[in-house]
Amino acid sequence: MAQSIAFGIAGKVLEKLGNVAYEGICSVWGVRKEFAKLKDTLAAIRAVVLDAEQQQARTQELSLWLQRFKDACYDVEDLIDEFEIEAFRRQVLERGSTKRKVRHFFSGSNPLAFRFRMGYKIKKANEMLNEIAASMAKFRLTQKHETNVIHCERETYSFVKTSSVIGRDEAKQDLVNILMNPTDEKDIPVLPIVGIGGIGKTTLAQLVFNEESVKSHFELRIWVCVTEDFDIKQLMIKIIKSATDDVWNDDNKKWRELKDLLCGGAQGSRIIVTTRSLDVATITGTIPRYDLEHLSDENCLSLFLKLAFIEGEEKQHDNLVKIGEGIVKKCKGVALAVKTLGSLLRSTRVQHEWEVVRDSELVKLKQKENDILPALKLSYDHLPWYLKQCFAFCSVFPKDFEFGHHRLTQLWLANGFLQSPYENEEPEDIGNRYIQELLSRSFFQQYEDYLLFTKFKMHDLVHDLALSVAQNEVNSCNHYSTGNVRHLWFDLSKQDASQLPNNLGCLQSLFLFDEEGKADSESLIAEVISRSKHLRVLDLASCSLEQLPNNIRYFKRLRYLSLAYDGNIKRLPNSICNLQSLETLDLVGCRGLEELPKDIRYLISLRSLTVTTKQTRLQENGISCLTSLRRLIFSECENLEKLFEDIQNLTALRELYIHECHNLVSLPQGLKYLTALELLVIWNCEKLDLTMEELELEREEGGSLRKLAVRGVPKLESLPQWILLGSIKTLQHLYISNLNNLWTLPTWFQHFTSLQNLYIINCPKLSCLSEGMQHLTALKRLTIGGCPKLNKRCIEETGEDWPKIAHVPDFYCGDFETTTNDK
Repeated sequence: MAQSIAFGIAGKVLEKLGNVAYEGICSVWGVRKEFAKLKDTLAAIRAVVLDAEQQQARTQELSLWLQRFKDACYDVEDLIDEFEIEAFRRQVLERGSTKRKVRHFFSGSNPLAFRFRMGYKIKKANEMLNEIAASMAKFRLTQKHETNVIHCERETYSFVKTSSVIGRDEAKQDLVNILMNPTDEKDIPVLPIVGIGGIGKTTLAQLVFNEESVKSHFELRIWVCVTEDFDIKQLMIKIIKSATDDVWNDDNKKWRELKDLLCGGAQGSRIIVTTRSLDVATITGTIPRYDLEHLSDENCLSLFLKLAFIEGEEKQHDNLVKIGEGIVKKCKGVALAVKTLGSLLRSTRVQHEWEVVRDSELVKLKQKENDILPALKLSYDHLPWYLKQCFAFCSVFPKDFEFGHHRLTQLWLANGFLQSPYENEEPEDIGNRYIQELLSRSFFQQYEDYLLFTKFKMHDLVHDLALSVAQNEVNSCNHYSTGNVRHLWFDLSKQDASQLPNNLGCLQSLFLFDEEGKADSESLIAEVISRSKHLRVLDLASCSLEQLPNNIRYFKRLRYLSLAYDGNIKRLPNSICNLQSLETLDLVGCRGLEELPKDIRYLISLRSLTVTTKQTRLQENGISCLTSLRRLIFSECENLEKLFEDIQNLTALRELYIHECHNLVSLPQGLKYLTALELLVIWNCEKLDLTMEELELEREEGGSLRKLAVRGVPKLESLPQWILLGSIKTLQHLYISNLNNLWTLPTWFQHFTSLQNLYIINCPKLSCLSEGMQHLTALKRLTIGGCPKLNKRCIEETGEDWPKIAHVPDFYCGDFETTTNDK
């Protein structure tokens, strides 16, 4: 069962207090006894938190007590962070000079001063937790384990009033046709209907279930609701009693057992499953799923008017109908949202009250048990606590914000949200797994799917849900909260400084924007930052600053810093290299940046670095010393002629992007020794020469490339053997585009037996495919476009090269218009 966020945060802190690093802290700093007290008190309070979460609605005092406990957990986490930061500082000192060490000792962070300061903080944290523990007795809370959490499951029924359903005739007929369609399958075909909560999956299933042609076709019809508590015996009793629908359980083993039991059904039987989860659809479905589309604006308005007015009454209220059109737009095609707001306004004809509904966030409107937010909340309740935390954080972004998976993963990592049951799982992989989980449960909707990355959005109603569960911790552009705000989005060009929250002392994430370049923005930004001592994320993208605030060097907890697309900034203070906890530094689009800080090698925690610079050369012993780097991007470095030669020192590097570096002439040979490199992108580099002497081509395996994309490299005549040959067994995706002089694919191309996707776009001189391509049995998708000679040879059935690719299931050959994104 799902846990609460407070329960999860406490668990995360307890885990930190019990790991190996904690043992090292205790030994070095002599704080074992004090930390043991923290741990014991924290565990005792956490034991009753689940009960408190369930009962908090009955009293505001209990809700405030829970908030105090959550704040205390954050404070303890900050304490542990400070010890980790000190450990990073010691690592840097080992790389520095003797003078640097002496200066450090006489600063405020020398070991004696640090021990004294931390001892005081641990004492205060213990006192706070003791107070919280003492006050919990009056609430008479009991210990509960995660499995004791009770969720109200929504029971569904087969009956539907057909006259109340609008806009689903076409979908109903589609499903009826699928059900009636004969099949050769031995097992009973299972058709999943998938969509966001409230979109009308159950209603559609009810329409199909009660369709006259379905009634006459099937001798027996059964309706059943499968809950998360999947018990085969009880479910079979339900089936026999004929009672259910909406599916939550994603246990593959249990579904197989149920299918085996159902295989005794009559010939021609069919099963429809409705679910919000793509995972459930994959597990249960035997035929392609049916993705239920949103209602059209026209159908939404018809449904709204039907519920908001007595029949014909809307003709007397043109003003309210006009407002209703605006209300419907915020529902974004979700039927239950239309029903919620239409029913809400049925009892009033006061124009102002309708305008309030139109202009308010859904989260601020009164909701009944079966309305849209409670319905969506049911999905949220099924999330594990770590996904709840990540999901709630996303409400800081504006509605219709386009998420990129890399950026979101980095932000979650910076805030400490990424948890894994596996000891050595990379944080980037954990983040990608979280995103896939949220996508599969319909909390995210895929917006664009490119070869190298995906973009996704939150439906407006899901965003409202995220705001409601984030409570006071998030302050976004259209939502203001009081209390301890931890994540803040603020647009200086659209919002007045007076709207800033008063309490920024607990702020962890700060997103500031100023695309219009207000004159006072630099001083305002400096002021806001100075009030936010606990920042982990600072995003100043498009703020057009000429310099970073001087106090940036004091933000030792900072893990994410973005100055993206700041064209005014020319230099970064070298003191930025004191931020030893920094994991992400984004300088993309900083076209005025003259050079990187000289001490960049001291950013020892950096995992992602994106660079735009005016330099012609990069210093040796700079970026190459950042051995924690997983992702490195050079973008629009117009003057850059060479990368650093000691690139092979980046032994953990997984992704390397070289984008729009028009004067780059070569890549370092050390590139072929990056044994962790999985993704390499070379994009629009006109002067780049990727050829290398044959004497250098000794190494033929040990590489790890899974994706390679090469576009706009006119000097390239054949694929770079020195880059590719080591990854024969690992390469899965190859994208080559706008290579005007590429004339051949190598004979060794047939050895890429793991290749799944191959795109060959706008390579006009390429005249044929290499021999042996029929051996690429893993190849699932082949796209060829803008290659006149090759196109003719790949014509289906008759082309000379067709026998080489006839086995590929997804094949396209023809004209192809390229864009900067090249899907």
